Amino acid sequence: MERIYRLLATYRKKTITLSELEQLMKVYFHTYQEFSQAIVELEEEKILRMVKAKGRTARTPSLAFHYRINKSLLAKDFHIELQNYRTTLHPAITIDTYYGKDPSLWKADLPYLLKLDYYLKHYPFPTEQAPAPERSYELVGDEKWIVEKGGKELLDRVGLFEKLQIIPVSEPLMFALNPTKIAEQNQYHLIVENKTTYQGLLPVLLETIFSTLIYGSGKSVIKSIEQFPSQYPVMANHHYFYFGDIDREGISIWYSLAKKQLLQLALPFYQACLTREPTIGKEYQQERTEAVMAFLSVFSNEHQKQIRKVINEGKYYPQETLKAKELQQIWRDTDWTS
Repeated sequence: MERIYRLLATYRKKTITLSELEQLMKVYFHTYQEFSQAIVELEEEKILRMVKAKGRTARTPSLAFHYRINKSLLAKDFHIELQNYRTTLHPAITIDTYYGKDPSLWKADLPYLLKLDYYLKHYPFPTEQAPAPERSYELVGDEKWIVEKGGKELLDRVGLFEKLQIIPVSEPLMFALNPTKIAEQNQYHLIVENKTTYQGLLPVLLETIFSTLIYGSGKSVIKSIEQFPSQYPVMANHHYFYFGDIDREGISIWYSLAKKQLLQLALPFYQACLTREPTIGKEYQQERTEAVMAFLSVFSNEHQKQIRKVINEGKYYPQETLKAKELQQIWRDTDWTS
């Protein structure tokens, strides 16, 4: 029944119909008799409570057509276990996040948490940074754990990643440098999603107020932006702008990047794209609703309606809709400081 408890504890709703229960449990029971007996046991344990208004079946044993799931009862033993570990694990290991997660995640993480606990109780927190594979081997005896086996996510869950002085392993960030701006107190950086746009803008970098032109390489920038302070260790007030495709994926990249690095949309480029005819061909892309909503909020009401209509029709505006000369003119002539 342990698997059944786990299924019910993580079920997305607080109530469940009998047919939904059958669908959920069909891999564990081969006959109605086995299934119904399990439901009766869950009723007796008060894990499932009948919704009286929906009634019961006429079969034997009789089951309710609709149940409420007592999730607090299902989580009771799990929460007791968490409370016990809370008092024994090193105080720097924060396990509060597990209270709202599937217990299976806790069980999978626990062996590594115990290794982290041993490390923290025998060694001080590192004072110098180390590459992720080196620190990974030091912590759990597996150099691939942090980067390839979910270690980074676990360390973030328990509040340890920053404290362990880990140098992230990611591709170097690709950018061009404007040496005339390197001593400025306020420095501006333009991140572009695609290579064509990067190549189109590069010839006029020295004619702009920007210190760097950064090639995002699609989704790669979401990770590689972590390298920028190391690759460009200049003390200044840094201001970042982003320009990508106006489609679901381009919007999602911007949104993910904006959650890691404070930046603004390079609106003049986007506004110029919106004067062109959209292109067909992005019907297959999945939409992140929160990303689209955040993106649209930056635009005027008229442009919001235009972008929403284009996306809903499976169309998009690629960066390449703007030719190199137009890109260069916009970059040179816009007042990016206001």
